[in-house]
Amino acid sequence: MDSQFLCGDQVVLRPASAADIPVLAAIRRTPEVHHRWRGGADLAAAVAEDLAEPGESLVILFQDRVVGYIQWAEEPEPDYRHASIDIYLDPAVHGQGLGTDAVRTLARHLITDLGHHRLEIDPAADNLAAIRCYTKVGFRPVGIMRRHERGADGQWHDSLLMDLLAEELTSSDSPYERGTA
Repeated sequence: MDSQFLCGDQVVLRPASAADIPVLAAIRRTPEVHHRWRGGADLAAAVAEDLAEPGESLVILFQDRVVGYIQWAEEPEPDYRHASIDIYLDPAVHGQGLGTDAVRTLARHLITDLGHHRLEIDPAADNLAAIRCYTKVGFRPVGIMRRHERGADGQWHDSLLMDLLAEELTSSDSPYERGTA
């Protein structure tokens, strides 16, 4: 992604750096995020590990401050080519449409700039707020991945596989995004 910034309606996405680790670790430490994105006792190390993973790690900026993290990875095999997205957002800014804007902004980049025809995202099956967010962008449920992810309680939990085809990406002008449909 070089030093490219991706601009949404409300957020800016920029490449994550080591300087972002303390604020991202603090966001990961909040109960709402930690419940979904654990990472052990050393969350700074967990964030650093995330930044080192293949794919692109981006921070979500809102009003010039880091409010979250979004990453993508791709399956490069030509016959199965697609990209996947993961995200977390500071609970202090939940409910403002920032997550939806960040996911839509990254999805637009993956489709328009990188030529992906299909995207995946897999929230916990009980994470209704995330599922609503992704649905606003155009993602559709595909099916339940049973016992897909181990939770903070040590038990295996289901995830909902969702995908989006390029032509299904909604714009921020969508009546669903405005809440009028």
